[in-house]
Amino acid sequence: MTRLTDEQLYAGFIRAGRRRTDPPLLEREEEQAQLRDVVAALDEGRPAVVSVTGRPGFGHNALLRWTARLAEERSVRVLRVSGSLAERDLRQGAVTQLLAMLSEPVEPSLRALRGHRDADGLPGLPELLHTTRRTPTLVTVEDAQWLDAASLDWLQALVRRLSRGIPLALLIGRTGIDPYGPDWLADATPSARLTRHLTVRPLSPHAVAALVERICGTPCDEAFAAAAAQASQGSPAVLDAALRSFADAGHRPTADRLPQLCSLITGIIGDRSGRALRGLTDEATAVLRALAVGGDLLDFPLACALAGLRTVPESRLRAALEMAGFTAPDGSHARIRLPVVRGRILEDMPAAERADLHARAAHLAYRAVADDEDVARLLLQAPPIGEPWAVHTLRGGFGAALRRGDFARAASYLNRALDEPQAPLERADISLDLAGAEAVAAPDASDRRLTALLRTPGEGDAWAQLRVRALDMGLARGDDSWGRRAAVQALATAHGSERDDLIALYWYAAQNRPEATDVPTPGVPTLPEHPLAPTQAGIRAWQLVARGQHRTKAAELARRTLEAGSAAPVMPRLLAARALWLTDAAAEAEDHLAAIVAEVRRRHCHPALARALVLSAELHLRGARLDAAERAADAAQQVLPAAAWHPLAASHLMAVRTVIALETRHHDEARALFDAPMPPGSEYGAHWSYLLFARALVAAEEGRWAVAVELFKESGRWLLRKHWTNPIVLPWRSLAARACRTLGDQEQAQRLISEELTLARRWGAPSALDLAHLCAGPLDGRKPSAGAGAPAPRELPARLTYAWVLADLATEELTRGDRATAVQLLTELSRFAVTHTSGRLAERVRWLIAQLQQPAAPDDDALPGGWAALSPAERQTAELARRGLGNREIAEQLSVSRRTVEHRLSSTYTKLRITSRKELRARSRPTEEDVTDAV
Repeated sequence: MTRLTDEQLYAGFIRAGRRRTDPPLLEREEEQAQLRDVVAALDEGRPAVVSVTGRPGFGHNALLRWTARLAEERSVRVLRVSGSLAERDLRQGAVTQLLAMLSEPVEPSLRALRGHRDADGLPGLPELLHTTRRTPTLVTVEDAQWLDAASLDWLQALVRRLSRGIPLALLIGRTGIDPYGPDWLADATPSARLTRHLTVRPLSPHAVAALVERICGTPCDEAFAAAAAQASQGSPAVLDAALRSFADAGHRPTADRLPQLCSLITGIIGDRSGRALRGLTDEATAVLRALAVGGDLLDFPLACALAGLRTVPESRLRAALEMAGFTAPDGSHARIRLPVVRGRILEDMPAAERADLHARAAHLAYRAVADDEDVARLLLQAPPIGEPWAVHTLRGGFGAALRRGDFARAASYLNRALDEPQAPLERADISLDLAGAEAVAAPDASDRRLTALLRTPGEGDAWAQLRVRALDMGLARGDDSWGRRAAVQALATAHGSERDDLIALYWYAAQNRPEATDVPTPGVPTLPEHPLAPTQAGIRAWQLVARGQHRTKAAELARRTLEAGSAAPVMPRLLAARALWLTDAAAEAEDHLAAIVAEVRRRHCHPALARALVLSAELHLRGARLDAAERAADAAQQVLPAAAWHPLAASHLMAVRTVIALETRHHDEARALFDAPMPPGSEYGAHWSYLLFARALVAAEEGRWAVAVELFKESGRWLLRKHWTNPIVLPWRSLAARACRTLGDQEQAQRLISEELTLARRWGAPSALDLAHLCAGPLDGRKPSAGAGAPAPRELPARLTYAWVLADLATEELTRGDRATAVQLLTELSRFAVTHTSGRLAERVRWLIAQLQQPAAPDDDALPGGWAALSPAERQTAELARRGLGNREIAEQLSVSRRTVEHRLSSTYTKLRITSRKELRARSRPTEEDVTDAV
């Protein structure tokens, strides 16, 4: 009886609402040929036993019905038996069905069975064999997996009695245990000559295409057929039902309708699997649930242990579940075939049982050394475990999710970790990491969590450091207003080094106000002139740099902060790195910045990492390392997506991306960034002036000099309101002066460059002085040249700006006819190797070299009237226009937009007081060669 119970391990799919006509039998020619031979052999008195097995919906019962119709056409008696869930526990249910079709010869046995009395022996079997000798008979048994044990005994006895001269064929269709047919046939020990085992296979894409054309009335392409075959697992029944609903909805079998078909297929598979699950034994159901929860991590023996399997052999159950279509083999694992099946398996479980199963699966997977994140996924659905390994595993999953950029998932792991019992400090530390992940996925939740951490009243160094880190992380998000309020509240109870750090962080936030102020909020001390605390030293270093005071002292204070390493908060260290960089110690500052980036990356502090990366991008950009700048900017946006940037910090990334687009000749992108709206409140951020400066560069490149001047000056006004006067912070005066000179406003240009020189001398950095002198030369009537005391190009912080000034001056001198000075400036420019990275600058240098290689024109010493008023870019554009090139061709030659060409020509016409290209040709200097050949 145990063996018979094993036969009921699975049920297969219930054929609810069975169609009156079967789906067409496609790719079943081989099976049909064998079944045709079986029917033909009955005329010769040869019996047969045929098992037809396959996964649910693959058409094994349809083959039996086809064979029955064929037999009836040949006058063979057909006796049909069908298993069902309703009769599964009905003793001799299948026998009763069969005997009911024999009528008179078996009436006594039939009455006994219908009266629920035990019939003697094998009721009706002798009578069936007796009548079969005179009447060839085909017995079909559909869904044999549902048969009761007594009926299986009866069929075994029938098989054992078959021999030549008894023209009876027994066809058994079922969701089989193995490809060799029902194992109870082995117990019947029929002759090998009598038995055949047929296994139906899934449909190929070719057969699916034929089915699509038959049902939808139009052919489909190979991709559609392949996708339908994959989604349905090649099941004819599923495909037939789905395609009929698909066609009834008026859809055509085209690629754009695949989602609708796949949705129908998923629903049908889900319904069929849900019904099939009701026919499973308790142990089979338990194993399936264990596989649905942990089957991806646990091999089949472990899944059986999780399910508590005791009475059924594992191999037998595994084969049954595979042939029933629930699972697919994968080495030592058995995987649930489809997500919809997995969902149906678990949805009927009580919530408490499902949670407990996830907890036990997680424990087994942890002991089996599964990946942390895989175990963490199980723990998300489990109740608190109460063991240290659970928190450790969830934190491991958190790190894995962060590394691939799935911030919402990372936050969910730490939220779950907070459900576990643990010490208050450990819980607070998890909350801090969670706030870092939420800064990306849910910024408002992150702010609330950080505020709560700052109000935590824990005592000791560990708690003090945690509060400082929480404030530092909030400031990394960019909300300086929040930072000032939070710092004031935390200072009320702080003391010792925590108080020093909180004071520094308050002044970090305060220095980002739109207006400069040294007046603290009541209860907040002023920042010392000569601070000893490393965190305060970094803030003070930036104050000195921004105001252009005490360069040596500023560098000393910045180094003190940076040398403190991770003992100091991140944001003051970033400020110190910027300050040190602007003292001309660029290489040293960048080394410290790289160490900060590596540290915060290890700590998974994404807001601080994003701020460090965008600062790195800015410094690479100003140092003319455009490839490195672009990589850092991309990494910053990947670490902290644009939507997660606080408005007060967003302008920094936008400014960097704008200049990168400009220098890499992506003019359309630069223009789009110029026009892009910024979040409300961005204009109050510490980097708003840099964004205005970047926009001014775009306007200058497009020849809109009046707009450029106003943007440069607005950038400067923003800095001056904060008393940030140092020209090395942003050289807005120098570039505004050059734009004013282009517009003919010599007086304003002279005033701006004089201020720049005075402030550069006060700051004393060689790079700032040399840049100011270089820009002042044309205004003073001196021949432009690089300063003798200028630092080596590799150490020069503002290499990109310096290189562009050299290129513009070389263009001016060449246009004036001073080829010797132009060559000198071009030679100086070559020391910087900037043209290897800046495509825009490289294009200018190529043009200059080509012009210098041309023979000097006879009138090189005499510049046409008004020509000197043009900017280098305008001269370049005007010469191409003089040669007859249209705006589109000029834009292609110079790698700029047509709009930029139009702006430059409009400005040129205004300065030269002309209105057409004809007049331009009359006012331009003739050249012997077309300049476009040199560009």
